[in-house]
Amino acid sequence: MKIIDAHAHIVEYFNGWGARGELRALGNGMVEYADGKKFQIIPKELGDTGFSYEKLIEVMDKHNVERAVLLQGNYLGFQNLYVYEAVSKQPNRFIGACSIDPFCKERDSIVNHLIKDLGFRIIKMEVSNTSGLMANHNTIDLYGKEMRYIYDICRKYKCVLTIDIGRPGNPCYQIKRLKKAIEKYFDVTFVICHLASHQKNQHNLLIKNLKTLNLPNVYFDLAALPNNTKEDYPFPNAIEYIRLAKEIVGSDKLMFGSDIPSALMKASYQEFIDYIVNSNTFEPNELEKVFYSNALKIYFKK
Repeated sequence: MKIIDAHAHIVEYFNGWGARGELRALGNGMVEYADGKKFQIIPKELGDTGFSYEKLIEVMDKHNVERAVLLQGNYLGFQNLYVYEAVSKQPNRFIGACSIDPFCKERDSIVNHLIKDLGFRIIKMEVSNTSGLMANHNTIDLYGKEMRYIYDICRKYKCVLTIDIGRPGNPCYQIKRLKKAIEKYFDVTFVICHLASHQKNQHNLLIKNLKTLNLPNVYFDLAALPNNTKEDYPFPNAIEYIRLAKEIVGSDKLMFGSDIPSALMKASYQEFIDYIVNSNTFEPNELEKVFYSNALKIYFKK
């Protein structure tokens, strides 16, 4: 089975920023926030103070993954230029997303360089109040002026907008405002990360939110669902969420993603593949869509 990982990260050096302040690499996959919290961010065999694209290719080759979409994450630190380097050196294996902080004073210059000069055609926005845009800025409206600045760029340059809206119950989690933006920007493709990040035993909320966001220009990646549901392999709660998603939005709207490298603190890469394949949720032609052709259509179209 051919595979595209629609949600992967590379990290030249851990330098994230979140609600706990800056994130510093300590070595052996360990990091420390400015408030003193230390933790293992990736398995030590994946890297020392980062996770290189060369190491990612090793993992991909081991699991027969043909290509990967390199997304940004404030949790790990913006890696725009490192992602550009990876895509430049491995164009047959990677496509990359950039991330833009709309509060930057020189945001227009940043956009010109990333979009016009470097050619990014995917923008990844992580807006959560723990490790995203709202972690170090005031709570913003997902249909407000800051985010409309991003949506306008996507419309103008025909960029895919991949968005992580954080977890239910937090002020960043604005399903109705996001829906309004999606309907306004009907000509922009939106990919919502982590199947909208529902936690364990939130089946009814998942059903409600998926029905709200079941719009023609919306897709979902399935990255790190077991990390959100906090369960052990074979991740029965996550499987049920995927089954509900198939019923509500259809297999044409779902994409496999691993959220490598930090998600591998929860489970192995192979387990993230196997729990979906072995769940009997999808017919063979549907598995091909979820693991390959949907991401090919959305992210790798010419």
